[in-house]
Amino acid sequence: MKKVVFVSLFLSSFYFGFSQNAEKASVEKSVFGIQTGVLGLWVHNELKLSNQIVLRSEIGIAVVGLWLDGNGKENYQTSLPVLALEPRWYYNLNKRLNQGKRIDGNSGNYISLRGSYYSYDNSDTDRHNLNQPFLAATWGIRRNIGNHFNYEAGVGGGLGYGNDNGRRIGLTPYLNLKIGYRF
Repeated sequence: MKKVVFVSLFLSSFYFGFSQNAEKASVEKSVFGIQTGVLGLWVHNELKLSNQIVLRSEIGIAVVGLWLDGNGKENYQTSLPVLALEPRWYYNLNKRLNQGKRIDGNSGNYISLRGSYYSYDNSDTDRHNLNQPFLAATWGIRRNIGNHFNYEAGVGGGLGYGNDNGRRIGLTPYLNLKIGYRF
């Protein structure tokens, strides 16, 4: 019986020893910054929900919108206001911390569900007052460059509404390439 108690205490010491390191690996309480990419400029905030989960809110101007109208004429929308909410799970913080890598500024790999809302009014065509919600599952990375600069890269796919003489839902790829400044 003494051997069983001793082995149980010995094995549980490993468990509790590793769980103390897990408590140290946590996202930051709040991260605020600006980011730019090929397709726009965004202001964002990441609010801590748990040790590995944040809620990212984002507002920005996206440069998108090349389409053909019914006559084959190209239309180009230069800027679209965009609002986004994105819960992110930074799943490898413990591993990065144990390897001596940085986790400040929420530097790590993440999986998220991004909800965006693009809004614009283009009254020159039959597509005026077209508002486009978009929902995408994504995987990405965030890394720091120095104390304040960072970059993000992510890929995924989702569902969005389009408008060709009526609403339709379509599968849309998602690509995220941004560089930013953290305040």
